[in-house]
Amino acid sequence: MPDDAEATGAVAALALAEQHAGAASGADSELDGLAARLATLRIEAEDLAGELRRYLEGLDAEPGRLEDVEARLDRYDRLKRKHGGSVEAVLAHAARCRAERERLESAEVDLARYEAELESRGAEERRLANELGKARRAAAPRLAKAVREELAQLAMEDAPAGALREIASGGELSRVMLALMSVAGTGGAETLVFDEVDAGVGGQTARAVGERLRRLADDRQVLCITHLPQIAAMADGHFRIEKDGSAGVSQASVDALEGQAVVAELCRMLGADSSDAGARRHARELLAAAA
Repeated sequence: MPDDAEATGAVAALALAEQHAGAASGADSELDGLAARLATLRIEAEDLAGELRRYLEGLDAEPGRLEDVEARLDRYDRLKRKHGGSVEAVLAHAARCRAERERLESAEVDLARYEAELESRGAEERRLANELGKARRAAAPRLAKAVREELAQLAMEDAPAGALREIASGGELSRVMLALMSVAGTGGAETLVFDEVDAGVGGQTARAVGERLRRLADDRQVLCITHLPQIAAMADGHFRIEKDGSAGVSQASVDALEGQAVVAELCRMLGADSSDAGARRHARELLAAAA
Protein backbone atom coordinates (compact mmCIF):
# COMPACT_ATOMS: atom_id res chain seq x y z
CA MET A 1 0.00 0.00 0.00
CA PRO A 2 1.54 3.43 -0.94
CA ASP A 3 2.26 5.84 1.87
CA ASP A 4 1.16 9.51 1.87
CA ALA A 5 4.38 10.67 0.22
CA GLU A 6 4.03 8.23 -2.64
CA ALA A 7 0.35 9.13 -3.04
CA THR A 8 1.20 12.84 -3.10
CA GLY A 9 4.00 12.23 -5.61
CA ALA A 10 1.68 10.37 -7.93
CA VAL A 11 -0.88 13.15 -7.81
CA ALA A 12 1.87 15.76 -8.39
CA ALA A 13 3.23 13.83 -11.37
CA LEU A 14 -0.22 13.64 -12.91
CA ALA A 15 -0.74 17.34 -12.29
CA LEU A 16 2.60 18.19 -13.94
CA ALA A 17 1.77 16.04 -16.96
CA GLU A 18 -1.62 17.67 -17.15
CA GLN A 19 0.05 21.12 -17.05
CA HIS A 20 2.46 20.29 -19.90
CA ALA A 21 -0.37 18.86 -22.01
CA GLY A 22 -2.47 21.93 -21.32
CA ALA A 23 0.34 24.24 -22.56
CA ALA A 24 -0.25 22.94 -26.07
CA SER A 25 -4.00 23.14 -25.79
CA GLY A 26 -5.71 23.68 -29.17
CA ALA A 27 -2.66 22.71 -31.18
CA ASP A 28 -3.65 19.08 -31.60
CA SER A 29 -7.04 17.58 -30.89
CA GLU A 30 -5.55 14.18 -29.98
CA LEU A 31 -3.28 15.82 -27.44
CA ASP A 32 -6.26 17.71 -26.07
CA GLY A 33 -7.99 14.35 -25.46
CA LEU A 34 -4.96 13.01 -23.64
CA ALA A 35 -4.84 16.16 -21.51
CA ALA A 36 -8.48 15.60 -20.52
CA ARG A 37 -7.73 12.04 -19.52
CA LEU A 38 -4.79 13.22 -17.44
CA ALA A 39 -7.09 15.63 -15.65
CA THR A 40 -9.52 12.80 -14.91
CA LEU A 41 -6.72 10.57 -13.62
CA ARG A 42 -5.43 13.33 -11.36
CA ILE A 43 -8.85 13.90 -9.84
CA GLU A 44 -9.38 10.13 -9.30
CA ALA A 45 -5.90 9.86 -7.75
CA GLU A 46 -6.69 12.67 -5.36
CA ASP A 47 -9.99 11.01 -4.35
CA LEU A 48 -8.30 7.64 -3.93
CA ALA A 49 -5.59 9.12 -1.76
CA GLY A 50 -8.23 10.72 0.47
CA GLU A 51 -10.11 7.41 0.82
CA LEU A 52 -6.91 5.59 1.74
CA ARG A 53 -6.09 8.18 4.40
CA ARG A 54 -9.57 7.90 5.92
CA TYR A 55 -9.35 4.07 5.92
CA LEU A 56 -5.98 4.14 7.70
CA GLU A 57 -7.31 6.63 10.21
CA GLY A 58 -10.25 4.26 10.87
CA LEU A 59 -7.89 1.39 11.58
CA ASP A 60 -5.94 3.48 14.02
CA ALA A 61 -9.19 4.32 15.87
CA GLU A 62 -9.80 0.59 16.83
CA PRO A 63 -6.75 -0.67 18.73
CA GLY A 64 -6.80 -4.44 19.36
CA ARG A 65 -9.31 -5.10 16.59
CA LEU A 66 -7.01 -7.64 14.95
CA GLU A 67 -6.53 -9.52 18.23
CA ASP A 68 -10.30 -9.64 18.73
CA VAL A 69 -10.86 -11.07 15.28
CA GLU A 70 -8.15 -13.68 15.76
CA ALA A 71 -9.62 -14.67 19.14
CA ARG A 72 -13.04 -15.13 17.57
CA LEU A 73 -11.58 -17.25 14.78
CA ASP A 74 -9.84 -19.37 17.40
CA ARG A 75 -13.15 -19.90 19.19
CA TYR A 76 -14.76 -20.94 15.91
CA ASP A 77 -12.01 -23.51 15.37
CA ARG A 78 -12.42 -24.92 18.86
CA LEU A 79 -16.19 -25.17 18.43
CA LYS A 80 -15.78 -27.04 15.16
CA ARG A 81 -13.30 -29.49 16.66
CA LYS A 82 -15.59 -30.14 19.65
CA HIS A 83 -18.93 -30.44 17.84
CA GLY A 84 -18.49 -32.31 14.59
CA GLY A 85 -15.72 -30.64 12.61
CA SER A 86 -17.85 -28.33 10.47
CA VAL A 87 -19.91 -25.16 10.71
CA GLU A 88 -23.03 -27.17 9.86
CA ALA A 89 -22.38 -29.56 12.75
CA VAL A 90 -21.86 -26.65 15.15
CA LEU A 91 -25.13 -25.05 14.04
CA ALA A 92 -26.98 -28.35 14.43
CA HIS A 93 -25.57 -28.71 17.95
CA ALA A 94 -26.67 -25.17 18.78
CA ALA A 95 -30.19 -25.98 17.56
CA ARG A 96 -30.31 -29.03 19.80
CA CYS A 97 -29.10 -27.00 22.77
CA ARG A 98 -31.80 -24.37 22.18
CA ALA A 99 -34.47 -27.07 21.98
CA GLU A 100 -33.23 -28.66 25.22
CA ARG A 101 -33.18 -25.29 26.95
CA GLU A 102 -36.77 -24.64 25.87
CA ARG A 103 -37.76 -28.10 27.12
CA LEU A 104 -36.16 -27.45 30.51
CA GLU A 105 -37.80 -24.06 30.77
CA SER A 106 -41.12 -25.71 29.94
CA ALA A 107 -40.41 -28.45 32.50
CA GLU A 108 -40.26 -25.86 35.25
CA VAL A 109 -43.72 -24.62 34.25
CA ASP A 110 -45.02 -28.19 34.01
CA LEU A 111 -43.53 -29.07 37.40
CA ALA A 112 -45.30 -26.16 39.03
CA ARG A 113 -48.58 -27.20 37.41
CA TYR A 114 -48.16 -30.82 38.45
CA GLU A 115 -47.28 -29.82 42.01
CA ALA A 116 -50.43 -27.72 42.19
CA GLU A 117 -52.48 -30.58 40.78
CA LEU A 118 -50.89 -33.02 43.23
CA GLU A 119 -51.74 -30.75 46.12
CA SER A 120 -55.33 -30.51 44.89
CA ARG A 121 -55.59 -34.29 44.51
CA GLY A 122 -54.02 -34.75 47.93
CA ALA A 123 -56.62 -32.49 49.49
CA GLU A 124 -59.37 -34.46 47.77
CA GLU A 125 -57.83 -37.73 48.95
CA ARG A 126 -57.71 -36.47 52.53
CA ARG A 127 -61.33 -35.36 52.30
CA LEU A 128 -62.48 -38.73 50.98
CA ALA A 129 -60.35 -40.58 53.54
CA ASN A 130 -61.95 -38.55 56.30
CA GLU A 131 -65.43 -39.37 54.99
CA LEU A 132 -64.50 -43.06 54.68
CA GLY A 133 -63.11 -43.07 58.21
CA LYS A 134 -66.34 -41.59 59.55
CA ALA A 135 -68.39 -44.17 57.67
CA ARG A 136 -66.19 -47.00 58.96
CA ARG A 137 -66.37 -45.77 62.54
CA ALA A 138 -70.15 -45.53 62.24
CA ALA A 139 -70.42 -49.04 60.75
CA ALA A 140 -67.87 -50.69 63.07
CA PRO A 141 -70.27 -51.39 66.00
CA ARG A 142 -72.82 -53.00 63.66
CA LEU A 143 -70.10 -55.05 61.95
CA ALA A 144 -68.64 -56.16 65.28
CA LYS A 145 -72.07 -57.25 66.55
CA ALA A 146 -72.81 -59.20 63.36
CA VAL A 147 -69.40 -60.90 63.33
CA ARG A 148 -69.73 -61.88 67.01
CA GLU A 149 -73.10 -63.47 66.23
CA GLU A 150 -71.59 -65.36 63.32
CA LEU A 151 -68.63 -66.52 65.41
CA ALA A 152 -71.06 -67.80 68.05
CA GLN A 153 -72.71 -69.95 65.39
CA LEU A 154 -69.25 -71.22 64.40
CA ALA A 155 -68.33 -72.38 67.94
CA MET A 156 -66.18 -69.32 68.69
CA GLU A 157 -68.51 -67.40 71.00
CA ASP A 158 -65.86 -67.17 73.73
CA ALA A 159 -62.97 -66.10 71.43
CA PRO A 160 -60.77 -63.53 73.29
CA ALA A 161 -59.93 -60.19 71.66
CA GLY A 162 -56.38 -60.00 70.30
CA ALA A 163 -54.19 -60.11 67.21
CA LEU A 164 -55.42 -63.04 65.11
CA ARG A 165 -51.94 -64.00 63.96
CA GLU A 166 -50.93 -64.46 67.59
CA ILE A 167 -53.94 -66.18 69.17
CA ALA A 168 -55.82 -68.01 66.39
CA SER A 169 -55.09 -71.41 64.89
CA GLY A 170 -55.32 -72.08 61.16
CA GLY A 171 -58.86 -73.38 61.44
CA GLU A 172 -59.90 -70.46 63.64
CA LEU A 173 -58.50 -68.01 61.14
CA SER A 174 -60.58 -69.68 58.43
CA ARG A 175 -63.72 -69.42 60.57
CA VAL A 176 -63.07 -65.76 61.33
CA MET A 177 -62.71 -65.08 57.61
CA LEU A 178 -65.86 -67.11 56.97
CA ALA A 179 -67.73 -64.99 59.52
CA LEU A 180 -66.47 -61.75 58.00
CA MET A 181 -67.29 -62.88 54.46
CA SER A 182 -70.76 -64.04 55.54
CA VAL A 183 -71.49 -60.64 57.09
CA ALA A 184 -69.97 -58.66 54.24
CA GLY A 185 -72.11 -60.47 51.65
CA THR A 186 -71.23 -60.06 47.96
CA GLY A 187 -68.03 -58.61 46.53
CA GLY A 188 -64.40 -59.34 47.23
CA ALA A 189 -62.29 -62.14 45.80
CA GLU A 190 -63.70 -64.37 43.06
CA THR A 191 -62.11 -67.47 44.63
CA LEU A 192 -61.90 -68.30 48.34
CA VAL A 193 -59.93 -71.19 49.86
CA PHE A 194 -60.71 -72.52 53.35
CA ASP A 195 -58.23 -74.99 54.82
CA GLU A 196 -59.63 -77.14 57.67
CA VAL A 197 -62.25 -74.56 58.57
CA ASP A 198 -63.93 -77.40 60.51
CA ALA A 199 -61.06 -77.83 63.00
CA GLY A 200 -62.48 -78.23 66.51
CA VAL A 201 -66.16 -78.22 65.50
CA GLY A 202 -68.81 -80.83 64.81
CA GLY A 203 -72.51 -81.54 64.86
CA GLN A 204 -74.73 -78.50 64.45
CA THR A 205 -71.74 -76.15 64.22
CA ALA A 206 -70.36 -78.14 61.30
CA ARG A 207 -73.69 -77.78 59.51
CA ALA A 208 -73.68 -74.01 60.17
CA VAL A 209 -70.19 -73.79 58.69
CA GLY A 210 -71.33 -75.73 55.63
CA GLU A 211 -74.38 -73.51 55.12
CA ARG A 212 -72.28 -70.35 55.22
CA LEU A 213 -69.76 -71.80 52.78
CA ARG A 214 -72.59 -72.68 50.44
CA ARG A 215 -74.03 -69.16 50.61
CA LEU A 216 -70.61 -67.72 49.79
CA ALA A 217 -70.43 -70.05 46.78
CA ASP A 218 -73.55 -68.48 45.25
CA ASP A 219 -71.52 -65.75 43.51
CA ARG A 220 -67.92 -66.99 43.68
CA GLN A 221 -65.81 -70.14 43.65
CA VAL A 222 -65.20 -71.63 47.09
CA LEU A 223 -62.65 -74.38 47.72
CA CYS A 224 -62.83 -76.08 51.12
CA ILE A 225 -60.61 -78.79 52.57
CA THR A 226 -62.63 -80.62 55.23
CA HIS A 227 -62.77 -83.83 57.25
CA LEU A 228 -66.43 -83.46 58.21
CA PRO A 229 -69.15 -85.15 56.12
CA GLN A 230 -71.68 -82.47 57.16
CA ILE A 231 -69.59 -79.85 55.34
CA ALA A 232 -68.51 -82.05 52.42
CA ALA A 233 -72.15 -82.93 51.65
CA MET A 234 -72.88 -79.23 50.96
CA ALA A 235 -70.45 -79.06 48.03
CA ASP A 236 -71.43 -79.00 44.36
CA GLY A 237 -68.28 -80.90 43.40
CA HIS A 238 -66.23 -83.43 45.37
CA PHE A 239 -62.56 -84.44 45.21
CA ARG A 240 -60.72 -86.98 47.35
CA ILE A 241 -57.13 -86.11 48.27
CA GLU A 242 -54.90 -88.95 49.47
CA LYS A 243 -51.26 -88.90 50.50
CA ASP A 244 -49.08 -91.98 50.04
CA GLY A 245 -45.63 -92.26 51.60
CA SER A 246 -45.06 -95.98 51.15
CA ALA A 247 -42.44 -95.47 48.44
CA GLY A 248 -40.28 -93.34 50.71
CA VAL A 249 -41.43 -90.13 49.04
CA SER A 250 -44.78 -88.59 49.94
CA GLN A 251 -47.11 -88.27 46.96
CA ALA A 252 -50.59 -86.73 46.90
CA SER A 253 -53.30 -87.81 44.49
CA VAL A 254 -56.54 -85.99 43.69
CA ASP A 255 -59.54 -87.91 42.33
CA ALA A 256 -62.86 -86.41 41.20
CA LEU A 257 -65.86 -88.17 42.77
CA GLU A 258 -69.36 -88.57 41.36
CA GLY A 259 -72.49 -90.56 42.17
CA GLN A 260 -71.93 -93.57 44.41
CA ALA A 261 -68.27 -92.63 44.87
CA VAL A 262 -69.44 -89.55 46.77
CA VAL A 263 -71.66 -91.71 49.01
CA ALA A 264 -68.78 -94.11 49.66
CA GLU A 265 -66.42 -91.27 50.60
CA LEU A 266 -68.99 -89.75 52.98
CA CYS A 267 -69.30 -93.18 54.62
CA ARG A 268 -65.54 -93.24 55.12
CA MET A 269 -65.67 -89.72 56.62
CA LEU A 270 -68.42 -90.99 58.97
CA GLY A 271 -65.99 -93.66 60.18
CA ALA A 272 -67.74 -96.57 58.48
CA ASP A 273 -67.23 -98.85 55.51
CA SER A 274 -69.14 -98.16 52.30
CA SER A 275 -70.89 -101.50 52.76
CA ASP A 276 -72.42 -100.32 56.06
CA ALA A 277 -76.12 -99.82 55.31
CA GLY A 278 -76.62 -97.35 58.16
CA ALA A 279 -73.66 -95.25 57.09
CA ARG A 280 -74.85 -95.24 53.49
CA ARG A 281 -78.33 -94.15 54.61
CA HIS A 282 -76.81 -91.36 56.72
CA ALA A 283 -74.62 -90.23 53.81
CA ARG A 284 -77.62 -90.08 51.50
CA GLU A 285 -79.57 -88.10 54.12
CA LEU A 286 -76.73 -85.57 54.29
CA LEU A 287 -76.72 -85.17 50.51
CA ALA A 288 -80.52 -84.90 50.41
CA ALA A 289 -80.51 -82.24 53.10
CA ALA A 290 -77.93 -80.24 51.18
CA ALA A 291 -79.79 -80.50 47.84
